[in-house]
Amino acid sequence: MSANRLRLVALAFVTAGLTVLIDQGTKANALSGLSPNERIPLIGDLLGLQLAFNAGAFLSLGSNMTWVLTTLGVVATALLGIAAWRSRTPGWAVGMGLVLGGAIGNLIDRLFFYPAFGRGYVIDFLAYGNLFIGNLADVALGVGGGVLLLALWRQRRHRRATAQHGDSHARVPDERAR
Repeated sequence: MSANRLRLVALAFVTAGLTVLIDQGTKANALSGLSPNERIPLIGDLLGLQLAFNAGAFLSLGSNMTWVLTTLGVVATALLGIAAWRSRTPGWAVGMGLVLGGAIGNLIDRLFFYPAFGRGYVIDFLAYGNLFIGNLADVALGVGGGVLLLALWRQRRHRRATAQHGDSHARVPDERAR
């Protein structure tokens, strides 16, 4: 493995590790300092802090099938780990690291939190108005997805530019060179 590729893999997994640490730390703080019955406003009614336990996925979908969500989480985490290992650009490495870290953060809850191993609830505490309550793992999933889309868009734009200039065999440049 080349030194550059090793740096990209390290970037992906360090990003994932930091994401998990931040997510789990904020969830521990939420458990010790927040209540399911009281919302602490941060930005008026738009954003606040309120403890919630989500047996389902986004918007509580599938809340009666927690073990299925856990199984899907294990499979998705393994596939995301492989994709992170294959990172070729810094943008892809950071994006995959954020998505992998977010997936691991919520999977830890499903595996080890109440009510039972593999059927645990995800700890949520970021209340978005009256829409839903999420956590920082969810934020990392969304931001990571955005970073990946941006990386793909930049790669596609570069390929189009090189094709227009007659050099269709040019490699996509390393994002650090920009």
